[in-house]
Amino acid sequence: MNFHEERFPANLSFGSIGGPERRTDVVTLANGFEERNTPWAHSRRRYDAGVGMRSLDDIEILISFFEARRGQLHSFRWKDWSDYKSCIASVDVDFRDQVIAQGDDVTTSYQLVKTYRSGTYSYQRPIAKPVAGTVRVGVSGDELREGVHFSLDETTGHIVLNEAPGPEAEITAGFEFDVPVRFDTDRILTSVASFRAGDVPNVPVVEVRI
Repeated sequence: MNFHEERFPANLSFGSIGGPERRTDVVTLANGFEERNTPWAHSRRRYDAGVGMRSLDDIEILISFFEARRGQLHSFRWKDWSDYKSCIASVDVDFRDQVIAQGDDVTTSYQLVKTYRSGTYSYQRPIAKPVAGTVRVGVSGDELREGVHFSLDETTGHIVLNEAPGPEAEITAGFEFDVPVRFDTDRILTSVASFRAGDVPNVPVVEVRI
């Protein structure tokens, strides 16, 4: 995959619109009941990067970023301001935010995940693009130190512990993260006159699988 470990300017993604998308196949039976199924295990997020443009300087930054990615060719990091932490937005990241696994005395490598809960139901989302310097890890309630007790692959979201936790040990983590995306278009249409009149370009961005 042609992925650039560059983040779309966060000040330009602030104010953008977008969020998760699901794909559900719905079949209505002859008796009126429905059968529903989904081919997607994970949601896919879409955004409009054009909404965050506030000046002609922003447009120039957007075009530079777009050209450096060669349009749709190279994917990149995107900060989703509505969902970029392992915790709620109003609090700081803590190493106890998310339970990512249970020890087994053998495994040392774990994928960062974020769990979304509603009632008795939940969905676990793999986190492939953590933000450097924000990842905190703990085992059985004790915080570990990066570089001493564990290492992190910031390009995949995998952590590797120096020692395998025991079968009763709970592995937890807290982090900020980006969404891997690409532009969903190979052209950007801008007009100085239109922009000054309040019309911003439509710049679709879509999440990619890592």
